[in-house]
Amino acid sequence: MLAYRTDGPIGWATLDRPDKLNAMTRGFWQELRDVLDQAEQDDQVRVLIFHGAGRCFSVGGDIEGFGELSGAADKRAYLQEAIGAMRAVESFSKPTIAAVHGHALGGGCELTYVCDIVVADETARFGTPEAQVGLVPGPGVARGSAHVNLHWMKFMIFTGETLDAEEARLAGIVNRVTPAGEHVTAAEELGQKIAQRAPLALAVGKQILNRQTPQAFEHAVDGVAYLQGTDDFAEGIAAFKERREPRFEGR
Repeated sequence: MLAYRTDGPIGWATLDRPDKLNAMTRGFWQELRDVLDQAEQDDQVRVLIFHGAGRCFSVGGDIEGFGELSGAADKRAYLQEAIGAMRAVESFSKPTIAAVHGHALGGGCELTYVCDIVVADETARFGTPEAQVGLVPGPGVARGSAHVNLHWMKFMIFTGETLDAEEARLAGIVNRVTPAGEHVTAAEELGQKIAQRAPLALAVGKQILNRQTPQAFEHAVDGVAYLQGTDDFAEGIAAFKERREPRFEGR
């Protein structure tokens, strides 16, 4: 579902599952690593831009697929795959830009957190609705607060409500808001500007700026793995499939 092409100094990574609103399957995380490796090894590529095909950026993980995870070990393995791929985006040596339109929810929103720059058009909506199925956003809690005002981060995680493009800019998620449909062009213009800068200087600057406590992601894996074993999570998945409100009991 992740298509990749290059155009001069810019690599384009397109979330390309528009019939499912670019929901991320388990296989997406390996595809993401493969694209990063390809772009990393191509000296002509100076910037990598992520954007979504169709109506939105991405509605996040394929929730119905969560219910297919078999046992605690498989659930933990999935989390390590997903969070590991997110960390790989962050540690990718070249600048990354997320060009966002429509919904960027769950894993889609978290993908913007680990990109270096975010451009959104006025249709963009950002949210971390995992609490609606009994979870928390793993990379969101590990990395989101590095970008997002803590009150906004708690608001997003606790309520599951979405932020519009301007609210997301105020919260620190988005750098620049464009008129509808102009986000890709704006991202490309930024990419071309960045491509003219000294690549080694940008790589060193990015490495220094991204220094963080690695335990944050480890805690995220532990926390989400715990939640995936709860009755509330099972109820959340069942409610999602049955198109009803979940009945959580705190166990």
